[in-house]
Amino acid sequence: MQHSTVQGHLVMSLVVSNELSFRIVVDLEYDAADPYAVRFTFHLPGDEPVTWVFARELLLDGISRPSGEGDVHIHPVGGELSDVRIVLHSPGGAAQLRASAPPLVAFLARTDRLVEMGQELTSGELEAQLADILGGCENAG
Repeated sequence: MQHSTVQGHLVMSLVVSNELSFRIVVDLEYDAADPYAVRFTFHLPGDEPVTWVFARELLLDGISRPSGEGDVHIHPVGGELSDVRIVLHSPGGAAQLRASAPPLVAFLARTDRLVEMGQELTSGELEAQLADILGGCENAG
């Protein structure tokens, strides 16, 4: 039986300032039922866990080049496959996190084995969606 989720754990640095950061545990989750999304659950000391969901492709792109717009920005820091900076914007402010790139690459490789990047919509799902759309058109006429 094939698993439909990929899970992982990562220690990231929550950067408060140039002089201050602290380490937090982050749970990573990818679910084949939502093939475009990756969930990051941040375990902050003294607070309830906070989950952010963003595009798997954004994470992949951000490991090698600056990526993102809106609430999530990801870009490499240092040399190739060194670190990744993730900046999350919310109405309450912004959080800057830093993570080692290799564990993120390994996690993404595991998601790719479950659902290949670019193959999120299988031909069977596409045919079913087209049938629904075309069926709706026939009923409308």
